[in-house]
Amino acid sequence: MAGRYDSNPFDEEEQVNPFSNPVVRAQVGKPSYGLGLYDKDPNSGLSHLPHEPVFSEVNDATVDIPLGGSKELKRREDAASIAGIVIESRNWPPLVPILHHDIANDIPEHVRGLMYRAYASWLGILLCLLWNFICVTAAWIAGASGVEILFLGFIYMLAGFPMSYFLWYKPLYRAMRTESVLKFGWFLVFYLLHISFCVLAAVAPPIIFKGKSLAGLIPAIDLFGKKLIVGILYAVGFGLYTLEVFLSVWVLKNVSQYFRGEGRAAEMKREAAAGAFRSAI
Repeated sequence: MAGRYDSNPFDEEEQVNPFSNPVVRAQVGKPSYGLGLYDKDPNSGLSHLPHEPVFSEVNDATVDIPLGGSKELKRREDAASIAGIVIESRNWPPLVPILHHDIANDIPEHVRGLMYRAYASWLGILLCLLWNFICVTAAWIAGASGVEILFLGFIYMLAGFPMSYFLWYKPLYRAMRTESVLKFGWFLVFYLLHISFCVLAAVAPPIIFKGKSLAGLIPAIDLFGKKLIVGILYAVGFGLYTLEVFLSVWVLKNVSQYFRGEGRAAEMKREAAAGAFRSAI
């Protein structure tokens, strides 16, 4: 039994010292070349294995991962809505949308009718300026005026469209939307200027180029005896400016009453507050 097992496996005298071999000692004395799986011994003819890329079977090019298309957009819109951020889509004019305009959804119900009439007033001045340009063009073609009249008519139309929107219609839109008295004050100042311009255009006194740059009453009378068709066009312009004056005065009166809390406007506010209270209950 004693011959089958070591008497003391931990006895140092019975262990074989690997460095006792002269060949091993010679190898230990040589400089190390960091031999490993991918290294090459300069004294041997063996080449190291080629380095494999970490993801050798995967294309390293950037991969565009779709974010879900419409679902991702809807998720962002919902998150913005929760955070109180209003995303206004451009929807006006319908063919070439450059502005946001949505009275049915943006304006409270109790003032929606008044806002539609203000919208009609804004469209009215756009129509007046467009017709004014047609009139001065006809007068220039007929030889009743010089090219400077045509140039002025174009300037009125080109400047009047954005100025009417940004100076008084958009402030009124926001004032109605938020019931902001500050925005109402801005609207009030420039809407009075708008009405003054409409009155001036409807009369068209001979101040600048004998008044023919504006399609009003006085140049219409003057042109009846010279160029009848052009005179009729100017008379139509006078009618459009006059209607715009009356509509604008009506809008100004009712909007002012609303923000001052007078008459029917005060009743509308009370009805709106009562409706909101009932909805809350």
